[in-house]
Amino acid sequence: MEPQASRPHMPGYGIVPAGEGSGLLPWSWAEHRLTVSHDYWLATVQSDGRPHVMPVWGVWDGESLWFSSGPESRKARNLSRDPRATITTDDPKEPVVVDGTVTRVSDETGNRRFAELVNAKYETDYSVDFFLVNACFRLCPVWAFGLMQADFSGSPTRWTFG
Repeated sequence: MEPQASRPHMPGYGIVPAGEGSGLLPWSWAEHRLTVSHDYWLATVQSDGRPHVMPVWGVWDGESLWFSSGPESRKARNLSRDPRATITTDDPKEPVVVDGTVTRVSDETGNRRFAELVNAKYETDYSVDFFLVNACFRLCPVWAFGLMQADFSGSPTRWTFG
């Protein structure tokens, strides 16, 4: 099921109504960028409330964004305490920002799925065991945001899930 698209509230930026400019971007536009992004920026919340941002490799499976991290890394520790996170694509001219809830994937079936996805995307040959030792995560979106720099005032789109 596709998320609901709307124009985000961005006071002071000269954003035009949804029917003007490029209009609302289709979800397929965002999904394409989530799929082809080589790197993603992951923001988690530290115990004192400060943000923690790090680059990660990841894969979009059509429903959620998967990524991995060392199980004792700052981001993994942050996520074990607070599963809220934001992840962005690597193109600042046509960004997609996804906010959601992260779960750790610890079952072999889930890790096998992630290994297949990451190996296909990055042309690597990681074994399932690598991700059973490492930590595998899935970010399920609550909302997403995207825009095209070429139409800054007429393209901003916010998608709301479920």
